Amino acid sequence: MAESLRRLVNIGTFTVLQEKLERWLDNYYINTCDQNVARCCEIIELNAKVQGQLFKLLQVTAESGGMYGGASIIKSRLLPFLGQNFFTSGGSVTADTSLSVLAEAAAKNKEIDDLQDMYETSLNELDVDLKEKDAEIQELKEEVYDTKNELDRSMRTLNSDKIFLENENRELRRKLADAQDEIVKLRSKAGLVDDYERQVRNLKDELSLASTKKSYLDSDVYSSLSSYRYTPRVGSPLSIDDPVQRVRQQNYISRWNDMFSQDRLDAMDTLRRYSDDYENNQRILFLAIQEAFSVAKLAFRQFKMKVRANLAATHIGPETLEEAVQDYVNRNTDLCDLTGMVADVIRALNRSPKVFLPPDATFSIIQPFIREACKLAWNMSALAHPLDIAVATDAELFDNNKYRRSYDSEYTAPLVNHHIWPALMQGAKVLMKGEACTRRGASLGASRRSRSPTRSTSPSPRARSRSRSLSPSRRLRSRSVSPSRSRSPFSSGAW
Repeated sequence: MAESLRRLVNIGTFTVLQEKLERWLDNYYINTCDQNVARCCEIIELNAKVQGQLFKLLQVTAESGGMYGGASIIKSRLLPFLGQNFFTSGGSVTADTSLSVLAEAAAKNKEIDDLQDMYETSLNELDVDLKEKDAEIQELKEEVYDTKNELDRSMRTLNSDKIFLENENRELRRKLADAQDEIVKLRSKAGLVDDYERQVRNLKDELSLASTKKSYLDSDVYSSLSSYRYTPRVGSPLSIDDPVQRVRQQNYISRWNDMFSQDRLDAMDTLRRYSDDYENNQRILFLAIQEAFSVAKLAFRQFKMKVRANLAATHIGPETLEEAVQDYVNRNTDLCDLTGMVADVIRALNRSPKVFLPPDATFSIIQPFIREACKLAWNMSALAHPLDIAVATDAELFDNNKYRRSYDSEYTAPLVNHHIWPALMQGAKVLMKGEACTRRGASLGASRRSRSPTRSTSPSPRARSRSRSLSPSRRLRSRSVSPSRSRSPFSSGAW
């Protein structure tokens, strides 16, 4: 008996019954009618099983007291609550079996409740996550919508700008075409007038330069000669080993190398803006060098004759008159009419039938190059043992001792088509080789051009500048820069 009571206590059926009642109360208003009825039936079934076990314990307890054990208590307290057939026979099921069934049912019910609680908790968490994801999706939709609106606005702005720029470009092209037509008409009308005005202007310049050069040279020579006093020297200024001769000759040779590697290329770039004829541009620079030396030698001879004539009247001393003249020249190498020499060279280029430029350009565009060439030629002529350039003519036999062939030459051709750079000479000695282009069929007739510089039909500089990528002269220039510098034996030096 005591063992059955202990088992009933350990099962905790009343505790389970109380928990079910409390849970039913909590969920009463949430559940449906069928769920509430099912919970009530479940509690009644569990209560009936517990009551059956209690009545069996009551029966066993009463039988232990004899036939009338506990009869008075049963009559006074239980009979009012008992009805007909209230006690149900357990049949073949023992008390232990009923208790185990109750325990299993309580455990299963508890497990089911725990699973339901876990399910409900997971469901709530999933609902929270779903709401968060919905909020994120809504934010992304709003961002996408804003981005789309911004993109649409940008596209509309770009389209409007594009239409505006296209209209503006069409208007500018129309104005440019009108301006070009107007320029062509004006050039055709002003062609003859420009020729006459240019000739008159050239004549006036020649007269003014001639008078200015004469007065300038006379005043400078006389003023410098009046204050000149000869200082005795250890060696003769006419000697080849004179320090002035050696130092200046080295500096002038270095400057000659710089003229070839730097100034010449800069002048070629300037000419390319006006003329795409690469060979003609090379001829222009070579002719400018030739004329610069010719003009400088003539001017120096006149200068030296005046110095000699003025020193001869007052010269006394152990040194010769030529040494005194050379000493004076060494001290006054800057007494030259550089502006007049540059003008003479430009006039010589205008008179030459070998070279030409478009009507809207003059040889003054390479005036910096001509000025440096005249200055260097004057200084070389002023040496006691002067430096000069080799005489060169088109269609001459190529001399390997004076020239090297250009990269675009035909190496089996014996005649020079045109010269690119002159050879530097000192008497009969070649100090620096020049550069020439040899081609088959070169002749005096083929090399000369009779095109007038004022009546050339070359395209305008603007058209040439727009089509430089299609011009063969650009390819020739890009190929000629590196060979001329890498193959040149010239080394840079101080002026």
